[in-house]
Amino acid sequence: MANVRTKRRRKQQSELNMTPLIDMVFILLIFFIVTTSFVKESGVEINRPVANTAVVNESTSLIIGITESNEVWIEGKIYDVRSVRGYMNRFLAETPEGAVVITADRECRSGLLIKVLDSCREAGATNLSVAARTPS
Repeated sequence: MANVRTKRRRKQQSELNMTPLIDMVFILLIFFIVTTSFVKESGVEINRPVANTAVVNESTSLIIGITESNEVWIEGKIYDVRSVRGYMNRFLAETPEGAVVITADRECRSGLLIKVLDSCREAGATNLSVAARTPS
């Protein structure tokens, strides 16, 4: 009889209360959801030009890359300059207040950069900027 009571006490003492652990996991999940930014990267490495007046833009939603070989990259895919406006229409429908940064290589054609800028503006993008590096 005493042996049965001892086994019951051991079972009761060995239970682990999981409630605080689950609470902490939910708090961490909410923290990561709130603090995560969803920036759509261009998907290509760009050698940006240097500007003395360059500032950091914290509210970027989309990065469009223009490479040295005059290719337009958005989200890891090459786009024709004529299809940038259509992409921007879809992007602005999903993210109306989205900030767009155009990252152009310092060796790309300036005419292509102007065409991409123009396509973004024609699609209705108002928060546009061109990326540059600060001198180091």
